This record gives sequence, structure tokens and C-alpha cells, in this order.
Amino acid sequence: MSPEVFLIAGTRPEAIKLAPVAAAMRAAGRLTPVLVASGQHPTMVTQALDAFDVQADVTLPLQRVTGSQPELLTAMISSLDALLEERKPAAVIVQGDTTTTLAGAMAAFWRRIPVVHLEAGLRSGDLDSPFPEEANRKLVGQLAALHLAPTALAATNLLDESVTPANVLITGNTVVDAALSVAAKQLPFEDARIAAAVDAAEHGNARLILVTAHRRESWGEPLDRILSAVRRLVEAYPDIRVVLPAHANPAVRAQVEAGLAGVPRVTITDPLPYPALARLLSNAYLALTDSGGIQEEAPSFKVPALVLREVTERVESLHAGCAKLVGTDEDLIVAEAARLLDDPILRQSMTANGNPYGDGLASQRTEQAVAAMLGLASHPAPMPTTVSV
Repeated sequence: MSPEVFLIAGTRPEAIKLAPVAAAMRAAGRLTPVLVASGQHPTMVTQALDAFDVQADVTLPLQRVTGSQPELLTAMISSLDALLEERKPAAVIVQGDTTTTLAGAMAAFWRRIPVVHLEAGLRSGDLDSPFPEEANRKLVGQLAALHLAPTALAATNLLDESVTPANVLITGNTVVDAALSVAAKQLPFEDARIAAAVDAAEHGNARLILVTAHRRESWGEPLDRILSAVRRLVEAYPDIRVVLPAHANPAVRAQVEAGLAGVPRVTITDPLPYPALARLLSNAYLALTDSGGIQEEAPSFKVPALVLREVTERVESLHAGCAKLVGTDEDLIVAEAARLLDDPILRQSMTANGNPYGDGLASQRTEQAVAAMLGLASHPAPMPTTVSV
């Protein structure tokens, strides 16, 4: 039997980005992928994996009382340690910068199991933003045996931190693989309002704007400014339709509904299943977002993004011109959105150079890199730094 490799997911983005890697491993046949759900966000992980027609192989029991980060971290490390002792995988893959990522890396490191960090090297340079993710990914960077960087800049960040160059590979981001494969399925929408908005966009009867504002730093007054900007854009452009999947937090949902009450052509929804979000994004004219995943996915669908954050670690899209940082300044959001709505050529030019985050082959490079680390394959070539999609 081929060696087992654990892929540990605790959140929806982790599940989305790890599922294509598991598929690549199954296709190559050199490694046995074991999808482990850490218990951090169990329902959302299950829903995300459903989009790829897979299920977690192991779901860890996790009892949460206080909801604190220390409680979560220690509970996951304890459960993961017991599982690692029982199964003894050849390697453990963790993704990104969540509490699950840190727990998986620490548990594997203590068991002397090689840690593979997928989406390694992202840095904002500020431990307070995003918090605690910036610290998590830097800590994992100290433990990983193999660093799979999504971009050349991420790889440079690692080399600047004295990571051994032979242990760094530019793979691209597996979220691009995920988004392209799921959007191509064209699965039907469960929400008739979204179906109507996308149908109008597909037939050229409307321009669709996707708005997401999920990060904690966006809540409160910043979110009010974002909602005010959306109101002004809807008033100024009668052909646009807005879809805003609201955060599940009841207070945030109430703030969104109050801020957009009575505004026509705006659809507020619950958090969307990944297939619906990917298809929605693929039909958008423009994205207003604080989501890292959407920043990475949008260029593959030639959708420019206005980033609703003061700082982003995904600066590659800024350098490539396919995204622009606008923060939560109401006037700036309106002005930059208006430029794109008024000038189709400008909009097209923003995404003309393809997606700097990937070419849809990151999962295959990841599988080959892990196999090479375990002596089962030759080392893969890195992703070209200039990508045409």
C-alpha cells in the first residue's frame, strides 16, 4: 500500500484548497491521501468537501466550551497527536494560517513527521493584521520540512527568513484548481434570487457585482461605509445587480440588512456553498471583497477586484494590476468601482495578464513535491512566474 499522507482541514478554505490535492494524489497512485477534519468548523468543512464529491476520512471529536483560541489549539493538538500515534503517516500537509494549521504542524513536528506547508510564505509584515493568522503562518514556517509557495513573492519571503532554498517550491495556489473545476460544473443555484441575477448577467441584461465583507476588522463602522458605497453605486447604475453573502454572525447580518434595507437590485444571502460562490464569481463584472480566496480566484475568471482592506498579504494581484486596494473608504470605493463600470477597456486591462496565483496545476505540483520528498518521484519544476489563463 502506498504511504499515507494526512491532509488536515479545519475551515472551509482549507477544505477547498486541500480537496484538489487529495484528488491529484489519488490520480497519481503514489500516495494515499487521508483527509482529516480537525473539528474547528466541522459543518463548513463537510459542505466544502461535498463540492468535490469527497468526505473526510477521519473527523476528530472536539468539545468546545469557552470558544477561546487556547482551548481550540490544545484540544486539536491532543486529538491529532493520538491519531498520528495510531496511524503514523509518512507526512502531514497543513494549509494556510488557521488554528488548525498551527495545531497540525505542531503535532506532526513533535512526532517527527515531516510537515508540508501548503500556501506557505504569505506575509503582511504586521502581527496584528491579520490576527492571529500572521503569527500562525510564521510559526508554521519554522516547523515545515517542505514549503509550497503559491507565488514567487511568497517564496522570496521564505528565503528572506533563511528557509533552505531546496525546501521551497513555487506551486501556484490550489484554490485556482478548485475554483476552475467547480465553476465548470455549472451546478444550479438553490436560491432563485441568485439564479435570476446570474441569468441576467449571462444574457447581458445586467452587470453583477459580488460583495463580501467577512473579516472582523470590517465589522462596525467600516462595514457601514462599505454598505453606503453599495447603496450609492446601485443608485448611480441602474444596470447593476449586487449579491452580498452576509456573515453568519447575527449582529453582522442585522447590520447588513439595515444598511441595505429598501435598496433595489440587492440580494443578501446566507454564506454560500462553494459551488454557488464559484459560479457567482465567474459571472461577476466586479468584486468588492475582503476575502483572500476571492482575490486569488477572481483573475481566473477575468473579474477585477477592489480589496476592502487597508493591507493585504496577497500583493501579487496588486502588482499584476488585477486588484486594487481601496480599504473601507466610501468615496474611494465608489470612485474606483465607477471607473471600472464606466470604462470596459480599463476593466479588461486589469485581468489581461492572467492569474498570478496559479495556472490550475498547483495540485499536481504539490503531489509530485510530496512524493519527491518521500523519495517516490523526481522534483517538479516550479510554476512559471508569468501565467496566462
